[in-house]
Amino acid sequence: MSQKPHYQLFIDGAWVDGADGQVMSSQNPATGTDWATFACAAPSDVERAISAARRALGDPAWRDITQTQRGKLLYRLADLIERNAQHIGAIETTDSGKLLAETATQSAYVADYYRYYAGLADKIEGAVLPIDKPDMHVFTRREPIGVVVAIVPWNAQMFLTATKLGPALAAGCTVALKASEIAPAPMLEFAKLIEEAGFPPGVVSVITGDAENCAIPLTRHPDVDRIAFTGGPETARHVVRNSAENFAVTTLELGGKSPIIVFEDADLDGAANGLIAGNFGASGQSCVAGTRGLVHRSILEKLATLIEEKMQGVVIGDPLSSDTHIGPLCTQAQIAKIESTLAAATAGGARIRFGGTPLDRPGNFMAPTLVECADTSTETLKIEMFGPVMSLLPFDTEEEAIAIANSTPFGLGSGVFTQNVARAHRVSARLKAGICWVNTYRAVSPIAPFGGFDQSGYGREAGQEAILDYTRTKTTWINTSDKPMANPFVMR
Repeated sequence: MSQKPHYQLFIDGAWVDGADGQVMSSQNPATGTDWATFACAAPSDVERAISAARRALGDPAWRDITQTQRGKLLYRLADLIERNAQHIGAIETTDSGKLLAETATQSAYVADYYRYYAGLADKIEGAVLPIDKPDMHVFTRREPIGVVVAIVPWNAQMFLTATKLGPALAAGCTVALKASEIAPAPMLEFAKLIEEAGFPPGVVSVITGDAENCAIPLTRHPDVDRIAFTGGPETARHVVRNSAENFAVTTLELGGKSPIIVFEDADLDGAANGLIAGNFGASGQSCVAGTRGLVHRSILEKLATLIEEKMQGVVIGDPLSSDTHIGPLCTQAQIAKIESTLAAATAGGARIRFGGTPLDRPGNFMAPTLVECADTSTETLKIEMFGPVMSLLPFDTEEEAIAIANSTPFGLGSGVFTQNVARAHRVSARLKAGICWVNTYRAVSPIAPFGGFDQSGYGREAGQEAILDYTRTKTTWINTSDKPMANPFVMR
């Protein structure tokens, strides 16, 4: 039997075990067996990573290279990611249970995120101000915000890292990246590419570990200037409290209970595919999962039947197989949460049209589930389960659909299916969500900003504006007059 791989931490350009020797095992969700081990960071490892980032920020090897040269490093990293996408995808699939078809494709696509920010690296500009004082030359420049802590969850790791690391490095920042202690292997594989790309030591460190020894020391460290966090709202509250210790600029990309509204004039086949993509794609393990399907009453039965028919041909199984559509969930805890939520929903009058139980096989497999909800109080419409559960609820009018869609503390994704262009514009404008897809769902691009409202977080990732969030503005005043300063007791 081959030896299990062991992953070390990548700190200051070196591969090291944690200072206290703590090691955790990572489980393959498809088999339920441990397949790898990884080192966990101790507080002293966090200190080393942040100290290295602070030192690298002022090191001429990083500080003094041009923005164009930084862009070239990002281009090199992008090429390495694309070349190793299949390998990283296979590691991520083994570690998290996500389909190889998605992890490998996503790994290859995120190379374009790094290319996008590589191209923007030398387009970060200041301005000369038309100041109202004729003897002054005043200009602004954008400087790197400083040391960045990037925290990513186990799902969509390469994508969620690219939306943080790409703009941060293009802006000239240094980064301590924390991978989730659940399924961290792909991030540690990715660190090998950072090293190979030639970034100076300390510019990027990749670590993982628990909250007490790793996450808390990271987010409250006095030398951290910015925190970019993706995860759950409860953890985010701790991050925000910790950031009060260092006043780090913080952005949060959190969870959601995204609505997908299907109007009576929608193309039913397209709407069914959109609902399936939004609920069963990635086995439902997506922060933008469209788990609240709001369907016009006149077509609900027809649409639900069509979804049932389409799901009959879905293959559930080995996530490494190209034939598989739905793989296992990452953890057993997700299955337990789904089961308790479904029990509460059916007790409240909901009807399970198919699925509803774990599959009797090794691994963390949950049957894709379709719930016909009794009313807006149905439990599956309120709780983010992070699994393959679709809930359908009827509505009668456009106003009612919008009201139900907005009756949530979350506001990340949303979807609208209609062939009425005026309605598409009208409804999408009124939905309380950072993203709205019309007649499609779950599409992303490095060009398009990504983020939520309310308890889905604040700040935006991807797009041009994201790179500016990793800079700070400095204003410089130059007195062009030969005369000495006038009265020092009066502000000019």
